[in-house]
Amino acid sequence: MSALHTIGRSLAEGGSMFWETLWALVLGFTLSGAVQAFVSKAQMRRALGDHSPKVVTRAASLGAISSSCSYAASAMAKSLFAGGADFTSSMVFMFASTNLVVELGLVLWVLIGWQFALAEFVGGAIMIVLLTLLLPRVVPPAAQEQARHRLSGGGREDDGHGHGEGQQGTAGRVRSWAGWADAAGYMVSDLTMLRRELLIGFLVAGFVAVVVPTSVWQALFVTGHGFWSSLENVLIGPFLAIISFVCSVGNVPLAAALWHGGISFGGTVAFVFADLVTFPLLLVYRKYYGPGLTWRLLGTFWLVMSAAGLATEYIFKAAGLVPPTHPAVVAATTWRWNYTTILDLIALAVFCFLYLLYRNRERLGGGGGYAKDPVCGMQVETASAPATLEIGGRQWWFCSDHCAESFRSRGGGGHLPPGPDYCHAHEEAPSR
Repeated sequence: MSALHTIGRSLAEGGSMFWETLWALVLGFTLSGAVQAFVSKAQMRRALGDHSPKVVTRAASLGAISSSCSYAASAMAKSLFAGGADFTSSMVFMFASTNLVVELGLVLWVLIGWQFALAEFVGGAIMIVLLTLLLPRVVPPAAQEQARHRLSGGGREDDGHGHGEGQQGTAGRVRSWAGWADAAGYMVSDLTMLRRELLIGFLVAGFVAVVVPTSVWQALFVTGHGFWSSLENVLIGPFLAIISFVCSVGNVPLAAALWHGGISFGGTVAFVFADLVTFPLLLVYRKYYGPGLTWRLLGTFWLVMSAAGLATEYIFKAAGLVPPTHPAVVAATTWRWNYTTILDLIALAVFCFLYLLYRNRERLGGGGGYAKDPVCGMQVETASAPATLEIGGRQWWFCSDHCAESFRSRGGGGHLPPGPDYCHAHEEAPSR
């Protein structure tokens, strides 16, 4: 009975976290879907030709209004780089896509506090500056060209006639039901794509908050030694991200549980930033860029994430913005009628309306030039899909090589038996 009681409390804790953040998730994914539907990827690629301050700022801005999925962000960065964009600017785009997006800030605000939402943007800016300074030195031009050559069979160039550059134009699409139906399609597909990360994140966070004793956190997170404690915490934050396997917005509930357990302010920030070094993503980088460059990226990313977390902590301490105490609970497990409930009900109504647009988008004139990734459910543009496969005379489009490989290894949806030598072939031509 004690075990059942613990499981029940853990599930209730995770469910409470989800309810607290529901409205923020819907709002964030709705805004992200609108941007993806109305901003051309061809324009993005042409805008990132070097890593000057102006271009890096542009890359960060474009990333901040893109999808928050870590897998999609890594695939888009790879496609931008393979299509001629600067390597550093492509990586900045990837960092901003997962660390400066609206939905992440909203969920941080609701679940942990406004200080962490503000820290996301302050630390994110620091992280991008550090990345811009370090990455060209860690990955010299020769290594970049070698990586680009490795990707020469990868994502295809956008033909310049993406969804935002047709005859109707961006302004016309914003004013049309077809355009918003496509935006709803992006919203639904992003939620579908991240459902596993979100589910795991809330479940793991619920169990961590209830099951793990305080003594474990006290032993793991050193306290009482000033700078050295802060340094240890920001270094261990990314390590926990690597082994947690939870990326994108799904790592915020776990960050809340870690903050509740005693990790420092900077350590929590570094953990949130480290969604791009989870173990599955490291394997993706190895496929894209090779093992040598992946080790360089891991070292650089870890250093940048930890340094940004440490700098943010001391900036916020100086400004008196670090919360003085850790919360006694992560989220209240008793239902109550408050502003969160009202916002959640409004969000559910908005989601239902957008879902209806998505279900009826062909009748509304939308859906042209798009396909659904059969593995993760993400909506992709057929003209600029990061990966494609032709199986049995049928064309398939994917958000990333990760999904394409998964689809092929499982037999191509029943259209093809899995080939024993596919992984080797995929190593040579990642996006085919």
